[in-house]
Amino acid sequence: MNVPEESCGTAAPGCAKICGAVKTRKYIYRRNLPHIEKTGREHYITFVTHQRWELPPLARDLILQHCLHDNGTKMHLHIAVVMPDHVHMIFTPLPASNTEMFSFEEIVGGIKGASAHSVNKALKRSGRVWQDESFDHVVRCIEHLDEKIQYVRENPVRKGLVARPEDYRWLWQEPAQPGAAVPHKHGKPKDST
Repeated sequence: MNVPEESCGTAAPGCAKICGAVKTRKYIYRRNLPHIEKTGREHYITFVTHQRWELPPLARDLILQHCLHDNGTKMHLHIAVVMPDHVHMIFTPLPASNTEMFSFEEIVGGIKGASAHSVNKALKRSGRVWQDESFDHVVRCIEHLDEKIQYVRENPVRKGLVARPEDYRWLWQEPAQPGAAVPHKHGKPKDST
């Protein structure tokens, strides 16, 4: 359902410079929770494994590949991390046509569906991989985006999986803009020996 353009409604410092009129679309993604999409805005999303199943390393490799697959075609991916039992992503949906953006259902549903198929095939198993619902949040301002990116980046450290984010194999962050700090890229460097 399309809703008229509106401002973001936040009073965050610096937000007025970035937050202009945006189109809002409310939809129901697969099940019961309402989700809000805002055209041209970054979205923070988390989806969780069915019954908090712990993903083996091969499954995490495959899932990260699926998170990266539509980067640049359906979405602009800022960061993704595949944790043992959930995934965090921050992305901006891209235009599907001259008037509409790719929807969450197209982006997230595609990732969850394709990754579930790949994981089950690779592990010679069947059954559900993901919970039906996902949590999503529209990122309102650049300050909030930086905070969310840092939260996603530090998640493996907070969970005690690594000492530094760059040591976590299933973390991908977009390359930095000129003059910015250099972020972590996907995976550890390959051993040259």
